[in-house]
Amino acid sequence: MAYKIADFITTIKNCAAARRRTAVLSYSKVNKNIGDVLVKEGFLVSIKEEEQDGKKVLVAVLKFTKRMPAVRDVNIISKPSLRIYSSSKKIADIKRRGRHKVILSTNKGIMEARDAQKVGVGGEVLFTINS
Repeated sequence: MAYKIADFITTIKNCAAARRRTAVLSYSKVNKNIGDVLVKEGFLVSIKEEEQDGKKVLVAVLKFTKRMPAVRDVNIISKPSLRIYSSSKKIADIKRRGRHKVILSTNKGIMEARDAQKVGVGGEVLFTINS
């Protein structure tokens, strides 16, 4: 079975590199929540559910600024073979390693590291995304 989060993020990165405006992605609640976080952080314009050939899919509209995609590089941290967890206190160490946004899966939902620190929760570090 494929790792759906990595497939979702890699598809968005590849569509941005190919300068496509939209990406059709497989549907899952986790992918929808990650898409909502990416919209909130300014990497996507919108994400919505649609039905194609009797299956639910997500259609993401990518954000471009002066013909350059907002998503430039993605680094997947947690994998099925090795899950990486971080407490709320250690999230700052991960953020300091470069100019990127860190996306976490917490018990309060999927959120960016800054929001997780405000709430005071840690969780699984899913990926980092550079703009």
